Amino acid sequence: MDYRTDILDLRTALDVLRSIPGQLIETEVEVDPEAELSGVYRYVGAGGTVMRPTHVNGPAMTFKNVKGHPDASVVIGLLASRERVGTLLGCRKEELGKLLCECAQNPLMPVMTDEKVPCQEIVHLADEPDFNLFRLIPAPTNTPNDAGPYITMGMCYATHPDTGLSDVTIHRMCIQSKDELSIFLQPGSRHIGAMAERAAELNRPLPISVSIGVDPAIEITSCFEPPTTPLGFNELSIAGALRRQPVKLHRCVTIPECAIANAEYVIEGEIVPGVRVVEDQNSHTGYAMPEFPGYQGRASGECWLIKVKAVTTRRHPIMQTVIGPSEEHVNLAGIPTEASIYQMIEKALPGKVTNVYAHPSGGGKYMAVLQCRKTVPTDEGKQRQAALLAFSSFPELKHVILVDEDVDIFDTRDVLWAMNTRFQGDRDIITIPGVRCHPLDPSARPEYSASICDVGISCKTVFDCTVPFHLKEHFARAGFMEVDYEKWLSEK
Repeated sequence: MDYRTDILDLRTALDVLRSIPGQLIETEVEVDPEAELSGVYRYVGAGGTVMRPTHVNGPAMTFKNVKGHPDASVVIGLLASRERVGTLLGCRKEELGKLLCECAQNPLMPVMTDEKVPCQEIVHLADEPDFNLFRLIPAPTNTPNDAGPYITMGMCYATHPDTGLSDVTIHRMCIQSKDELSIFLQPGSRHIGAMAERAAELNRPLPISVSIGVDPAIEITSCFEPPTTPLGFNELSIAGALRRQPVKLHRCVTIPECAIANAEYVIEGEIVPGVRVVEDQNSHTGYAMPEFPGYQGRASGECWLIKVKAVTTRRHPIMQTVIGPSEEHVNLAGIPTEASIYQMIEKALPGKVTNVYAHPSGGGKYMAVLQCRKTVPTDEGKQRQAALLAFSSFPELKHVILVDEDVDIFDTRDVLWAMNTRFQGDRDIITIPGVRCHPLDPSARPEYSASICDVGISCKTVFDCTVPFHLKEHFARAGFMEVDYEKWLSEK
């Protein structure tokens, strides 16, 4: 499978998009990062589960005149088109999950460099009198109800206090004061959270770096989750495999940790043990920011506190951000989800699932469409085994739709065609109630249904829209003559 090895930072990615018509808009019109910037991009290219009207598969956008931040710019939507992700990773958009699956199985660990690195061209220390995160970081608010300015594309890098193994993940972080961030760590869900919990048990701060504006390969691969990448698995090694060269790290200025060398911004700090932060302590709106299901997230009263020690940047840095429910989040979360599902099913049932699509309506997490192959009578039923494996490979998955090989899983109309012509609700729905799923699903609450005993419990459901093997000949799609149609579309 082809890989693209020439894009190793955000600036090169933007150069590539500039060379492709319709993939990048750059504007000098002043924009306010407080809700206005995201309000603009909502129409230009947000897509995903953002409230309609919005534009799906629109261009990325760079704002070069950001109110209050004369030396910086903000880019949004870099990964908001699956086709654009394919361009930046060197892969057909339909094969992205398989590409990441291959890279996850052939990791290439990051390396340290002592060279002078771009991310430390300018250094701001927290003990300097004019140090202020609100002025240094052009972090947007997505809506007027947000708890504050959010860092949504920060690669959080830390090391486990016991094992010495490091990892990178993305978490929502809100600027709370001139030198403090809140970070939302969902209990037991991700590696940085486990590290912070262990450091707190030892009554030690956890050094953490937050790298913003990096290679798109790092951004995508940092979103892998267990069991594909268990505790101790450094997702930067998947990005290394994708680019066929190790990700370069460099030592931070003020803390005993590393950061991504080619980043636009690096925030250096420590997660303080035993301290919890009310996320909306400054805004008092009751909300955090819009989350991937499409609803405004509730502010947490149990966020951890990062005490910031320094901010280092490139000259004229580029802040990268994402709208929580946008198509960009779908791709960040969904493509690693596809890779995880495909990897597990291929090991257990080789050749029986030909592709996987994490559908945008589930934010890349809640719904997967599996393209299944039945070649002999004993394949009947294996499609449902595949669905169970999908739930095991990605615990936050709620719904699985099974279709045959002749259905385009990336075309929702075709998937719904299969549901309408190859599905009977009384025999083709399989429900698994009382299973832990995701706490941000607003229907996964006891007040929604008496069958739900706790927030985050769901009924996982399989919709089997495949044709029973013994009836396959009765469900052949209408055949058309194969022609070279393009000669009728061009003038001679």
